[in-house]
Amino acid sequence: MIVQRLLAVLFASAVLAAGAHPLDHLLEVYAGQNKVGLPAPVDDALFARRAYLDLWGLLPTPEQLAAFERDSTPKNGKDKRARLVDQLLGNRKNFASHWISFWNDHLRNDEGVVYHGDRKSITGWLLPALESNLPYDRFLQALLNPISKSDPDGFLIGVNWRGDISASQTPVMQAAQNSAQVFLGVNLKCNSCHDSFISKWKLRDAYGLAAFFSDGLPEVHRCEVSMGVKAQPRFLFPTAVPVSPDASLPEKRAAVARLFTAPENTRMPRTYINRIWKALLGRGFVEPADTMDGKPWSKEMLDWLADDFAAHGYDTDHLLRTLMSSRAYQLPAVARAPDKEFVFRGPVSRRLTGEQFLDAVSSVTGEWRLLEPAKPGPARYARDWQLKSSPLGRTMGRPIRDQVVTERIHQPTTLGALELVNGETLSSLLVRGAQRMTGTLAPAPGSLYDSGVVTSGKANFEVDVTGASRIWLLLENVDSYDPARVKAGWGNPRFAGPGSSLALAPSSSELHFKGDPSPVPAVLAGVPSLLIYDIPPRGFTRFVGVAGADQSSLQSDINPRLRFFIFTDEPDASRLYAVEGEPPAPPPPASSDRSAMIARLYRHALGRGPTPEELRLARGFYWEDLLWAVFLSPEFQYIR
Repeated sequence: MIVQRLLAVLFASAVLAAGAHPLDHLLEVYAGQNKVGLPAPVDDALFARRAYLDLWGLLPTPEQLAAFERDSTPKNGKDKRARLVDQLLGNRKNFASHWISFWNDHLRNDEGVVYHGDRKSITGWLLPALESNLPYDRFLQALLNPISKSDPDGFLIGVNWRGDISASQTPVMQAAQNSAQVFLGVNLKCNSCHDSFISKWKLRDAYGLAAFFSDGLPEVHRCEVSMGVKAQPRFLFPTAVPVSPDASLPEKRAAVARLFTAPENTRMPRTYINRIWKALLGRGFVEPADTMDGKPWSKEMLDWLADDFAAHGYDTDHLLRTLMSSRAYQLPAVARAPDKEFVFRGPVSRRLTGEQFLDAVSSVTGEWRLLEPAKPGPARYARDWQLKSSPLGRTMGRPIRDQVVTERIHQPTTLGALELVNGETLSSLLVRGAQRMTGTLAPAPGSLYDSGVVTSGKANFEVDVTGASRIWLLLENVDSYDPARVKAGWGNPRFAGPGSSLALAPSSSELHFKGDPSPVPAVLAGVPSLLIYDIPPRGFTRFVGVAGADQSSLQSDINPRLRFFIFTDEPDASRLYAVEGEPPAPPPPASSDRSAMIARLYRHALGRGPTPEELRLARGFYWEDLLWAVFLSPEFQYIR
């Protein structure tokens, strides 16, 4: 195997010395064998849009696009396209903020959700791993054998479902299934219950791999019936590395991490190459990508890429440079063809992911959603991956990540069309984005009080209402499990001033807060809710009380997570917090020159200027409607 990889390096060196890209040479051989004519590469604007979206998940700004198109001088032996890829890879924050969505799918990790039971987030490890370009073999070793405090043990913990589960869904079986699927392209789910009917994999293969992740030896079950035997550690592919059944769990994890990443295990790099090729060019060498026992459409290209990747220390940046500087990546996009008829003619046209779409809308308009703090304090501008998935994001393919997802569903759906037409997520971005771009966005009022996230406790408040004539009490839901069953509200709320007070709670309503011996008179409120009170002109200077959920709601099947705000001006539901920090992309300049704004919109969103007819029509649109029309166009929603 080492000799084979040395030959791959020598082959690449020889081809490069001849002035060609090694992958281009193999592609030309393939095209000749299949009688395929290869067209000219896409123009600079289309290449830049493709590269920015693939490496940063963001659109190039008009300024970035213009600078790239003006660049015409090779430097340091590289053409400008190779240098653009280097530049994009050099911004590790933008790179990681895009590729973390790919890995969140594959590693069953998520943001913006409440993890129940033993499930753990691995974002604290994953994001730095992507930012530092951690070599892929070490990336796998940390996932499969987490030994340090910072290692991602959440991947192996899996999901502990509530109630009884089948033997094929225990955490150790999940660890076997997930690691085989993601890193080796082997689907073990069917044969975790019985010998597979559709592949070569047997029940003993699933349990043999699971034994590496088990403290002790798991008992084998066939269709939920115990076989009366214990599984022995057994890797999926032949190996000369013995593993004792009596080995400790740390020893077995260390052994399986070595087996997954051993130089002799060529399945690991080939599976990764196949996934990255599919992410960039729309279709893998082998389809489905989770069934790597299938025949690749070009074994020579796949094998060379895998050997070159290993020879360069499993460097993902090197792999991306190799792929994106190739003619294969730069060919015009083609429509998806049936798998049985597939011949490579260029990248498959790809729809933007839910995260890319929402980030693209935000980068064009300058209107970003916010990452809200758990405690009182300012919010930060956020890219979509940092937030709980929205209905629009889910209809565009962002999955519910309680299982490994290696391929998203990107086909347009009726529900997705409805979300794009009148869903709250896009509508809010368009309304505020149009106002921001035209300089008419009014500042949101600040709150007098923010409780932070309240779960099982209560929050005391006392705010100054001197001179105010009205007060707004806002109760927000923050991912309660069953908000309709939450009993919550404002306990003993009252206005107070020199020598007098006014209670607002009716005598018939009360809340019993955890830890309080007696119930408190309260104004009960739905979740979410907004209550408005006029402040009598009697010299009141303070508004005091306590907020929270009744102790009857503190059950695991209700799980209240609430947030209470107090305003003396009508709140803006889309901006409840002060915001600090810079947005993920530079905002567009506000302008009153409508023609210039239209030209910039088309350039930023589509990578081209408007045609004369588009410019004429656009001048007659309301700005919000024009944004909607551009963002719903296939030209915007697809990477071509």
